[in-house]
Amino acid sequence: MTLNLDVYKTMALVSLVFYMGKYLRNKFNILNKYCIPPSVVGGFIVALIMLIFHLTGAFTINLDTSLQNIFMTAFFTSIGFTASFKILKQGGGKVITFLGLSILLVILQNVVGTTLASLFHLSPLLGLCTASIPMVGGHGTAGSFGPILEDMGISGATSVSIASATFGLIMGSIIGGLVARNLILHHHLKTVCDENSGRIPDEVGDYNEENHNILSYKKLMAGACFLFIAMGIGSIVSEWIETLGLAFPSYIGAMIVAAIIRNIYDFLGKEIVEKEIETLGGLSLSFFLTMALIGLKLWELFSLALPLIILLLAQVLLVGLFAYIITYRVMGKNYEAAVFASAICGFGMGATPNAIANMDELTNRYGFVPTPYFVVPIVGCLFIDFINSAVITVFINFIQAL
Repeated sequence: MTLNLDVYKTMALVSLVFYMGKYLRNKFNILNKYCIPPSVVGGFIVALIMLIFHLTGAFTINLDTSLQNIFMTAFFTSIGFTASFKILKQGGGKVITFLGLSILLVILQNVVGTTLASLFHLSPLLGLCTASIPMVGGHGTAGSFGPILEDMGISGATSVSIASATFGLIMGSIIGGLVARNLILHHHLKTVCDENSGRIPDEVGDYNEENHNILSYKKLMAGACFLFIAMGIGSIVSEWIETLGLAFPSYIGAMIVAAIIRNIYDFLGKEIVEKEIETLGGLSLSFFLTMALIGLKLWELFSLALPLIILLLAQVLLVGLFAYIITYRVMGKNYEAAVFASAICGFGMGATPNAIANMDELTNRYGFVPTPYFVVPIVGCLFIDFINSAVITVFINFIQAL
């Protein structure tokens, strides 16, 4: 039996699945500990149910995904509005250095993924599905590039990307503390607690999104208009890019236009409704991710089980060594550098909230240092997604040209 849902029933199901995930995340502390988004919790459970239905031949559910691409584009357009060169310049040398390290990590992840995939006689494009697409990019980038790669003939690309992103969220949180504590103990680093005779400073401020100021209709409307204007002009840019014969995600034009608008406003000394755009982008991401996860075809992973495990373990080893050897040395070879190392494990394999969680866990024990809490969100939230999409696009086009 086949159940076909129209757009209204689809969005009703997506909303229910999201709140099911939110309930389960609040119910089971381990899901909160590893910063697993409600969309991923609820969507993955439904995807497992769909897998059972598929294997038993019971029935299938077809969603109306006409809004999925709109939500995806809206989210990445909101990312474009964060690409402020003014903020990057104000951040100083630490921001630029940490951003440089993050870009290097993105490139290394893709080199490792594509190389190992080739050794398993798999398409290098499938290797990208275990590299920076799900690792630095997280579920949002995984859900957007997966269908693009499937259109190029890479079967199971979306399922592999989403599964890898979930794996990355967990492992990024596990290895972050492990790497940082080993650095502190092995190098006998002087921590803030040592300087304060064991007294732990006050905890860091609350990063919970629900504690932000209430949003107004006027600002929300302005944010929505900014998004749609950038998306509209961006669609023209994307159509022009396609005429060049290059493989770009459909949202890249909107991201570019959004970044241009943001920097024009910065140059004119005007403020953009950044928080409202971020909120609308987060809302779009939640709907997009939930919809993408519900539609996962998990049975496509069966034939890739062994290669997928090896590729993912290689990414864990890469990020761990990169944080321990390179990040620690470049960022100063001190306690602050160890905190940076724990952070790069977080968003290098998951998301910025993982990086913050890793730093919180470390600084609550060894003492608070302010610089990483300023630098990491700027790089993780404002710049790395934009750059990661560009690097992935370069890799895709380079692989296709071979």
